Amino acid sequence: MSLPPPTRVPDGLPGGGEERSPGHLGIGAGGAARLAALEASAAQLKEARAGLAEQVEAWQALNAAQLATYDKLRKHAGLQEVALRRLEEEARDLLEKLVQRKARAAAERNVRNECRERVKQARVSQELKKAAKRTVSISENPNVLCDGVMEGAETVALATQPESLESEACEKWKRPFRSASATSLTLSRCVDVVKGLLDFKKRRGHSVGGAPEQRYQSIPVCMAARLPTRAQDVLDAHLSEVNAVRFGPNSSLLATGGADRLIHLWNVVGGRLEANQTLEGAGGSITSVDFDPSGSQVLAATYNQAAQLWKVGEAQSKETLSGHTDKVTAAKFKLTRHQAVTGSRDRTVKEWDLGRAYCSRTINVLSYCNDVVCGDHVIISGHNDQKIRFWDSRGPRCTQVIPVQGRVTSLSLSHDQLHLLSCSRDDTLKVIDLRVSNIRQVFRADGFKCGSDWTKAVFSPDRSYALAGSWDGALYIWEVDTGKLESSLRGPHCAAVNAVAWCYSGSHVVSVDQGRKVVLWH
Repeated sequence: MSLPPPTRVPDGLPGGGEERSPGHLGIGAGGAARLAALEASAAQLKEARAGLAEQVEAWQALNAAQLATYDKLRKHAGLQEVALRRLEEEARDLLEKLVQRKARAAAERNVRNECRERVKQARVSQELKKAAKRTVSISENPNVLCDGVMEGAETVALATQPESLESEACEKWKRPFRSASATSLTLSRCVDVVKGLLDFKKRRGHSVGGAPEQRYQSIPVCMAARLPTRAQDVLDAHLSEVNAVRFGPNSSLLATGGADRLIHLWNVVGGRLEANQTLEGAGGSITSVDFDPSGSQVLAATYNQAAQLWKVGEAQSKETLSGHTDKVTAAKFKLTRHQAVTGSRDRTVKEWDLGRAYCSRTINVLSYCNDVVCGDHVIISGHNDQKIRFWDSRGPRCTQVIPVQGRVTSLSLSHDQLHLLSCSRDDTLKVIDLRVSNIRQVFRADGFKCGSDWTKAVFSPDRSYALAGSWDGALYIWEVDTGKLESSLRGPHCAAVNAVAWCYSGSHVVSVDQGRKVVLWH
C-alpha cells in the first residue's frame, strides 16, 4: 500500500519552505525546559558528590591519624608491658634475695650461738677437769681448811647454819677422812655426770651452763563454762577479713588479726569490746595470734614467711622470727618461758629460742602444716595430708601419727592435756583421747561446713563443749561427753566464720568472719 505524497506548502504562505508538523514547536519548548532542569539537578548532584568526596577525604585523613595514634599507643603499651615484666622479675629477684639474706642471717646467728655454746661447754668441761685433778687435803680439825679451798664460801655457809647442824658437821669432820685419790675419783665421776647433763641439755636446745627451764605459772580456768546464748557486741573491726582471735589469760584482753596486717587488742568491759591498742609492723596477712601465759607478749604468724613478736603496750614488733620459706600458718608459745613453735606451708615445724631470736630446731613434717599445739614434752601438728603428727620436743623423732578424714584445719589441746580437738575439711570435729591415742568422738551437724583451710575450732576451758564456726555464719556447740549438738547460734555473721575463742573464765565467746566482723557472745 502506497502513501500519498506529502502536501507542499507554497512559498508565500506562513511557514513555507519547511515541512513541520502541527505540534512540533510546543514539544521542543518542553524538552528544553526539562533538559535545563536535569542539567541543574546534575550540577547539584555534582556539588553534593564533591562535598561527599571532601568528607570522605576528611574521614580518611582522620582514620589515618587515629590509626597512627593507635599504632603508637600499641607500641607504647608493648614497651610498658616489657617494662612491667622486667620490674616483676626484679621484684621476684629482690624478694628471693631478701629471703635468702634472712635465711643466711638466721643460719649465721645459729652458727654463732652454737659456737658460743660449744665454747661455754668446753670452758665448763675444762674447769671441771682442772677441779678433778686438784688434790684436796682435808684436815681433821673442822675449823682449819687446807689451801684455802672455798674457805670464804664455807665460812658463810657454816655461819648461817643452826648450832645443832654445826655440832653434827663437827662429828662428820672427826670421822676418818678419805685419801686424795678417793676424792679425785669422786670428782672424776662428778665430771662425767655433769658432762652428761650438759650434753642432754644441749640436745634439748637449751643454753649450756644456763639457768634451768623456767615454766610459766598455770593459767586458772573455770570449773564450769557457760553456754553463749546471744550476741552482746558486733564490730567491723578490720579493713578486710579477720583470720584469728585469741583471749589473754586474764579473760579481759582479746587479740584479733586480719588480712589487713594489723592486730587489734580489745578490752572486754561490761559486755562490750573497747579498743585498747593496735599492733603494727606485720609483713603480711595475719594467720594466727597467741598470748604467752603471762599475757605480756603476743605472737603472730604471717604470710610473709615469718612469725613476729610484740610486747603488749608497744605498737611496733620487737622481734621477727624468719627462716621459713613459705607462708607461716601457726605460731604458739610453749609452756616454758622464751620458747615458741611455728608451722608453715614449707612442710617444716620450727622451735624458737625467743630470748636470742634464733631457731633451735627444725622438724621436717612431710606435708603442709595448718596448725600446731604444744604440751609439756610434745608438739602436735595438723596437716594437709589428713594426718595429725606427734613430735617429742626432747628428741628429733615422730612418736605417733593419727590419720583423719579430710585436711586438718585446726587443733585445740584441753587444759589438762589429755584430749585433743581437731577440725577438718570433711566437715567434722574429732576428739582424740591422748591417753589411749584413739578418736573418742566425732561431731557432725546438718548445715555445718568448714569455710576455709584455716577454720578454727576450740574446747571450752572446762573441756565440756566443742565450739566451731560454719561457712554460713552460724556457730555450733557440741557436748564433748555425749557428742550431742547442744546449740547453734545465728544472727550477726553474714560470711563464713574463720575462728572462735572461748575465754578462760568461761563467760564469753568471740567469733570472727571473712566479712570483717568481730562478735562478742554471752
